[in-house]
Formats: sequence, C-alpha cells, structure tokens
Amino acid sequence: MKLVKLFGIALIAIGLSSPAMAQQSGGQPDQVDQLAQMVGLSEDQQEEIRGIIEEMQAEIQELQGEAQQLQQKIQAQIKPDYDEDAIRDNAEKLGDVTGEMTAMSTLMQAKVDAVFTQEQRDELNKRMQQMQQQMQQQRQMQQGMQ
Repeated sequence: MKLVKLFGIALIAIGLSSPAMAQQSGGQPDQVDQLAQMVGLSEDQQEEIRGIIEEMQAEIQELQGEAQQLQQKIQAQIKPDYDEDAIRDNAEKLGDVTGEMTAMSTLMQAKVDAVFTQEQRDELNKRMQQMQQQMQQQRQMQQGMQ
C-alpha cells in the first residue's frame, strides 16, 4: 500500500512541477485544483501547495536545462574522433545533476505530502489504486485485441 501512495504522490508532484500544468490557461482547472477536488483540500492547503511548487519549480527547471545541455554535449561526442575523457566528465556531471533533480523532486513530494491530512492521504491512496486498476484493465484489453 505504501508503494501505491508514494506512486500517487510522485505522479502529482511531478505533474505539479511542470509550469504548463501548474498554470493552464483558458479557465481549465490546474493540478492543484484537481487535487483539491479529489481529496478535499482547503484554501490554505491549496495556497501552501502552490507556494511549495513555486519555490522549487525554478530550481528544478534550471537543473532540467543543465541536464539537457550535458546530454547534448555527450551526444556531440558520438563521432570517430571522440574524447573519452570529455564523455566521462560530462556523464559524471549529468549523473550529479540528475541526482540533484531527484532530490529536489523528492523534497517537493515530501513537502506536498506533509500538507495533507491523514484522511486526504487515505483518499488519495484509494484514488491511485482505482486509477492503477483502470490502467491495468486497459492494458489487458489492448493486449487481448492484438
């Protein structure tokens, strides 16, 4: 059960970390609004979650940009006169950046999780289990069609 709960929190936090998701235009409910409807967040909780996202979003985006640049540098070394030291150096840096992104994402998830009441966590867990079952049923149906 704990895995399902963590999976749900991870999905939500990752979705929330995307600026496009966090601030959709056209009056569409954003991820925090959807979460509020799903588990009954108070206005204060919604505000707190939005603050967490805003606080960490810029740093996560910066790290994502850095990771992309390092990946491009590594890809540029795929050539006959490659530089093994440069590849290894950039790969090590990419590992460090990826590790920091994982840490930031986990911290954000933990901070969001801390905002929920136990009842809200239980409701989220229940919803995530339902979503997992639906996804599994869809996969089974698709496999049966092949």
